[in-house]
Amino acid sequence: MNRRWIILGLVFFGIVISYVDRGNLSIAAPSIMREFAITPATMGVLLSVFFWTYGVFQIPAGVLVDRIGIRRAYAGGFLIWSIASASIAVSRGTGDIIGMRLVLGLAESIGPLASLTFIRNNFQGKDQGLPTAIYVAGQSVGPALGALVGSQLLDQFGWRMMFGITGMGALVWLPCWLLAVPSDGSREQRQRERAVGEPVSTSPIEWGAVVMSGTFWSLSLCVLLASYYWYFVLTWVPSYLTLSRGFSTLEMGRVVSTGLFAVAGTNVVAGYAADRMAVRIGVFRSRLLFASVGYTGTAAILLLLVLPGRASVLPILMSAMCATGTGNSSMWAIVQHVSRKDMAGRAVGYLNTISQVAGAAAPVVTGLILGPQKHFGPAIVVAGVCPVLAAACLLANGSSGLERTKSFLAGDATAIQG
Repeated sequence: MNRRWIILGLVFFGIVISYVDRGNLSIAAPSIMREFAITPATMGVLLSVFFWTYGVFQIPAGVLVDRIGIRRAYAGGFLIWSIASASIAVSRGTGDIIGMRLVLGLAESIGPLASLTFIRNNFQGKDQGLPTAIYVAGQSVGPALGALVGSQLLDQFGWRMMFGITGMGALVWLPCWLLAVPSDGSREQRQRERAVGEPVSTSPIEWGAVVMSGTFWSLSLCVLLASYYWYFVLTWVPSYLTLSRGFSTLEMGRVVSTGLFAVAGTNVVAGYAADRMAVRIGVFRSRLLFASVGYTGTAAILLLLVLPGRASVLPILMSAMCATGTGNSSMWAIVQHVSRKDMAGRAVGYLNTISQVAGAAAPVVTGLILGPQKHFGPAIVVAGVCPVLAAACLLANGSSGLERTKSFLAGDATAIQG
């Protein structure tokens, strides 16, 4: 097997582990609220703090990845976040949880940047849909495994043991990564990157023109709005199922994991289909079509407001989550393809910073909206409208705007002006 696909497999499992570790707190939220006697608003803050450092360190982490390479950067980040996640098991109160979640967010900021930079540098633009979809699928498989395995550990051993087992057990990934990934700057790595066939531009970027372009703002707003919905799902939907729909802890785990596993499969199929369509209608037009249709379909979550009973919950969640998975896989393929090769880490870092602003806001805003009555209706409305607006942002710019921006970043100073 081509080594780049083996490394891509490790990229997938690395993201799976990172999402298990960041999502554990959502699974344990009701238990921690009871043990420490905290309100939904306080729990919202605990769910949010991960994103504070995760967001702040996206751009610095992107610079680090671009300078020292993915091998060392990812290995160091993985080790730190695994220890931080496991340490939550010995928390004595909310202050300890906040501290460890801040460290977790800082260390995990490396993961997506190293992953997408690897794909950007080792796969051509027309072929990036499938590997990007595999990476994005890890963002669904991780929470799915976290919900499935975490709810079992929570039910059998309690929330502290859940954090300890998942945090320390994941360290088996680290030696596999170090053995499989060649040293950055090695002859093998240089040959693989040259095979992609895209020269690295040496021309300076006119950042003022980039910031003033419609593409810059449409991509930024799209990521912000789509991410708000996704982080609402990851942080508060488990509590919604238990507090509002009456699911037990194990039932909640099965519902959430089933939906997320379905998203993972949808991501891969959609990524493959987008690659095939890119050959016929062009890279940007194909990605734009899949992203906008997917984000529009995510509004299906609003059906939770009008269809009562527990039987309708899983089909609605699966439909909405699979739709956003389709959108996300093509959206992040757009980000990679539009960025310059030597700036991939920083470009992804910037947009992931925007994503984490939504990640920090979604749990806090939702906690405030719920109030003492824990009424989820208004929070679901906000989450369901956001991805539709994200699709509108992409369509407003169009595939021609994305193509002009790519040409401009590659060195054509007139391209961004059309």
